[in-house]
Amino acid sequence: MGRKRQRIMVAVPMVVLLLIGGAGADATGGRQRHEVVPPAPAAAPTSPAALVIVPGRPGDQATVKRADEVAEVGARRYNSLDTWFVRMMIPHHTQALRMAALAPERTADDRVRALAARIQASQAPEILQMRAWLDTRGLELDPRGGHDHGTMRGMQTPEAMRRLAAARGRDFDRLFVTMMIEHHQGAIEMATDLLRVGIDVTVEEIATSVAAEQAVEINRMRELFPGW
Repeated sequence: MGRKRQRIMVAVPMVVLLLIGGAGADATGGRQRHEVVPPAPAAAPTSPAALVIVPGRPGDQATVKRADEVAEVGARRYNSLDTWFVRMMIPHHTQALRMAALAPERTADDRVRALAARIQASQAPEILQMRAWLDTRGLELDPRGGHDHGTMRGMQTPEAMRRLAAARGRDFDRLFVTMMIEHHQGAIEMATDLLRVGIDVTVEEIATSVAAEQAVEINRMRELFPGW
């Protein structure tokens, strides 16, 4: 009986050791395997939004904006009066550029030459800005196939444009200043009307610029050439 008890007491520690060893072995009796948990993949870096260069208003520098910001601006609300103003002001500005382009070879006065250069520098970028405004909204420049632009305020008739092109020297200068003042006054009236009823921020900015800049140019022409 004593020997049996000794055998049991020896066996128990061995069983415990086996149990402990078995817990560290796999089902096939191999060594313990430690599961390697791979690190969580790093979040893919968010690619920055594309940057675009946004032309500034005349006299201002261009700015760099995120493409999504520009898209958001393009999605703002506008009404039929905003569209009307842009569609009318593009040919209105275009005629002013045609008049200004005649000055270098016809004027007898450096002041007229400088005035024409200023008109080109301010109105050419505004035309690009207005065309971009239409393109962003999928709008055509002239969906009806041709407006009667001669009915717009300040627009000069084809006959008046022919007289201007045929004039030289002081005759050209006087005609140029007279026609351009009238042309500018028409643009200011159109811009003022838009500011009463338009709702698009960009178009309002263009109209404000047109009204302010062309009013300054009218005053300058009247100061330089009083009585014309």
